Amino acid sequence: MGFGACARRLLRAEHSSTLRGGAPGLCPGRAMLHRLGTRWLRPLPALQLDARGPLLKLAPTFGVKRSVLPAWAVASVSAAGPGGAGGWYEALAASAPVQGAEVVLHGAHAATGLPWWGTILLTTVALRGAVTLPLAAYQHYILAKVENLQPEIKNIARHLNQEVAINANRLGWSKKVARLTYLKNMRRLVSELYIRDNCHPFKATVLVWIQLPMWIFMSVALRNFSTGAAHSQGFPIQEQLATGGVLWFPDLTAQDSTWILPVSVGVINLLIVEIFALQKIGMSRFQTYITYFVRAVSVLMIPIAATVPSSLVLYWLCSSIMGLSQNLLLRSPGFRRFCRIPSTKLDSDTPYKDLFAAFHAKFISRK
Repeated sequence: MGFGACARRLLRAEHSSTLRGGAPGLCPGRAMLHRLGTRWLRPLPALQLDARGPLLKLAPTFGVKRSVLPAWAVASVSAAGPGGAGGWYEALAASAPVQGAEVVLHGAHAATGLPWWGTILLTTVALRGAVTLPLAAYQHYILAKVENLQPEIKNIARHLNQEVAINANRLGWSKKVARLTYLKNMRRLVSELYIRDNCHPFKATVLVWIQLPMWIFMSVALRNFSTGAAHSQGFPIQEQLATGGVLWFPDLTAQDSTWILPVSVGVINLLIVEIFALQKIGMSRFQTYITYFVRAVSVLMIPIAATVPSSLVLYWLCSSIMGLSQNLLLRSPGFRRFCRIPSTKLDSDTPYKDLFAAFHAKFISRK
């Protein structure tokens, strides 16, 4: 007889005893179950069964154990709710980098005493000037050194092509083998040049890996402020932002109904893209696709910016204006010499005049 059959027989015996009015203690099946229960089925004080439904709920305990999860994970679970709704955004909004951005913003506001629009402007200028401007100068430094290597790379490619052709004729290589041999040796020789001059092009991408996360963390921090998710001394910063605006956007927690800020963000970003496109002569197909993609993103930012609090859009606008100023500053010959950026054959003594002439020829005088 299996354990299941034995248990059912014991339960039927107990039920029959109860119906006959017998004492539960006289039923051998109940006595056996009682002995098993006292030995194995000990009560759990932390759980109690809700009589109104099958759900279990936590009973009050005398001690609260400290969670082993990090603070941001606990906050994200709490924000997500019992159903797990919210997911990755709540985890990001409660993460340590976003909390660090909140500390920076609130610290700047407390230290300067500026209204929140001034705090956002000042913090953006400080971060772009102290972090992204040096990285952008380093990016131009690496790209200038790579540009100056192009004549040497072309010379190596010409000699290597001749050498591969001679060996292919002598050894009877196929076109595929000759091509693979050329590419393998060319990559090796170019890599040796990059190591020699310490200017691998991947180093020029460090600006993106720093600037983009910083932009995201600051944006999420401002959204936390605008939605009341962050507090200062027990009071929501949302209340301060509601009266911390200026001009036509006095409430930084509300959307800009005039669309002035969103359209300005899109226009500035498009201007940055066009300046980059004007300085590139003979762009590759990949660069052309990237340019069109960034243009589309710049236009798409306009309706997105119209649906978020004005504090975010103000930060995006300040960041874009700083990006445009940074781009123009790095065209100055004097500033490039100050940053020790090597001169290239593409440099001009009158970069701003050349840029205006190219802009005028492309967008104004074009028939």
